[in-house]
Amino acid sequence: MPSKDERLLAALIYVISFFTVFIGPIILWLWKRDDSEFIDYHGKEYLNFLISYTIYGIVSSILVIVLIGLVIAPIVGILALVFTILAAIKAYEGETYRIPTVIHFIK
Repeated sequence: MPSKDERLLAALIYVISFFTVFIGPIILWLWKRDDSEFIDYHGKEYLNFLISYTIYGIVSSILVIVLIGLVIAPIVGILALVFTILAAIKAYEGETYRIPTVIHFIK
């Protein structure tokens, strides 16, 4: 079981993403990834999440031309919000949560 500080910092990676989408989580992850395998895992998971949902957002924006994107874009936004909150909760509970629908570019 990771320590309370590790769990808090791992959850903070997700929470801080609401204020700074990329810079905050990446700085926190780079700062603590060598100290904790748990924080390293959640930092990589968040970066994979960010890359995946950026791709999903771009594709749904392009699909607005054929109107299906008008349905897909809000769904992508809602899923991003829900999975970020869920991942923060799971990280604080000490679980290595794997976010569904994420393509794992960084292993």
